[in-house]
Amino acid sequence: MINPVSILEDPLQNDCINQPEDTAMFRSKFLMSCLFYAVIMPNTGYSEAPAADAADPKKTQARLAPTIGNTASGTVTFTQQADGTLIKAEMTGLTQGPHGFHIHEKGDCSSGDGKSAGGHFNPNATAHGGPDDRIRHVGDLGNIKADASGNARYERLDTVVSLHGANSIVGKAVIVHAGRDDLTTQPTGAAGARVACGVIEQ
Repeated sequence: MINPVSILEDPLQNDCINQPEDTAMFRSKFLMSCLFYAVIMPNTGYSEAPAADAADPKKTQARLAPTIGNTASGTVTFTQQADGTLIKAEMTGLTQGPHGFHIHEKGDCSSGDGKSAGGHFNPNATAHGGPDDRIRHVGDLGNIKADASGNARYERLDTVVSLHGANSIVGKAVIVHAGRDDLTTQPTGAAGARVACGVIEQ
């Protein structure tokens, strides 16, 4: 049934009430507009797309800055996908070789040495391990390896890290260490000092 109020709000719908002149063209317009609003429009299934949920992010990033006395900096992006979280990083200013690469529990890089970020993000209270180990911290991402020029790239689809729920890393911090994470020594892989820190944006 046609709503009289809605009809009056639309000039085409008004044709259904204010019948036009008796000509073939206006008769055709009259019939088509009435047909559209009475029969076709209710069956289109049109609805507005739902607004994005800010509490359920699909992508975020951390901008890493050097700690005091170091030169490492870069960007890490996290993209939530159906099969995990895609993590990509680009770094400069590192010494050549592997560097421990972790997510830490506090989104705080205010101290000059990066220690304000706390320990590894480990909501399940498990042992430290490598990113492919069954038992690991959520924040255990292994190592990022720099070339002779100090540049490094990292890419991994991680099935433990998430942008929502209990394993959400949003609001935590990314830390790059001076040395290699051996993936076994507890609790942090003996990776050494923190050379860069960045908060994962909310």
